[in-house]
Amino acid sequence: MASSIRESGMPDAVPPLATTEDVPAIFAAIPLARSEATSPPSGLRELRDAYARNRGALAGAAIVGMLIVLAIGADFIAPHPPNEQYRDFMLAPPFWHPEGTLRFALGTDPVGRDILSRLIHGTRLSLLIGTISVAISLTFGAILGLVAGYFRGLVDTTIMRLMDVMLALPSLLLAIAVVAILGPGLANAMYAIAIVLLPHYVRLARAAVIGEAGREYVTSSRIAGAGALRLMFSTILPNCAAPLIVQATLGFSNAILDAAALGFLGLGAQPPTPEWGSMLASALEFIQRAPWVVTFPGLAILITVLGFNLMGDGLRDALDPKLKR
Repeated sequence: MASSIRESGMPDAVPPLATTEDVPAIFAAIPLARSEATSPPSGLRELRDAYARNRGALAGAAIVGMLIVLAIGADFIAPHPPNEQYRDFMLAPPFWHPEGTLRFALGTDPVGRDILSRLIHGTRLSLLIGTISVAISLTFGAILGLVAGYFRGLVDTTIMRLMDVMLALPSLLLAIAVVAILGPGLANAMYAIAIVLLPHYVRLARAAVIGEAGREYVTSSRIAGAGALRLMFSTILPNCAAPLIVQATLGFSNAILDAAALGFLGLGAQPPTPEWGSMLASALEFIQRAPWVVTFPGLAILITVLGFNLMGDGLRDALDPKLKR
């Protein structure tokens, strides 16, 4: 039999199979190859990388993060209660002034309240105003824009003409008119700011819905039997979220500016609430005698608006494929 094998031309020796020592190495390489072959690129990771390439956006995110920390821990971070009056230190200068003291690092206001503590507590109030105002306007704006962009026709015309009328009025004038109707106060100021911001979200949502409504995945869902509500809220709306998120981030800065303006005019938060606009209004007569009582609330508004604008611009660049570098 051996001679017949030699005559048939088959090799004398068969290559050895893998030994038991090679088995662990083989199986160890299988998960790595499987993960490399099956793991798709993460959209969140791409968003993070695109956002991280923008230094301005990182600076804005750092500012917003610092503001959030101050707002959450205001009761522990502030050196004094915001409404505590120290009559012996009225209009005390900042600590770097020859007459200043570290007890009141940024000085005191005309009635002896610590400016730093009031600024820290004002951060919480400003972020609260921005959050509630933007949440209200974003919710109703997305719904109205979705309805207008999906149904079109008379519904679209009615909604958009109403938004055009609201946009024709200056934002601050419209907010003042709403507060004049509802009455001065913090809650009414939030509602007024939400109404002012509403047309921007309606127009943006409508444009995004019109662009998405004719795509193939919407047509496929409609052929599969999806109803109007399911098409609107489950199919179309999630794909319109990116521009709305960017606009909401930028809307924070507008809400904080409008809240400060209403507070300055006496139509927003009422004294002794530590709100930046009302702090400016109460100290305006001392601008030449004690400029720090006006300078620091103004700087707080400037830094906050700048931080949200930088973060919003970074999100826009990261979410828009046309603007990615």
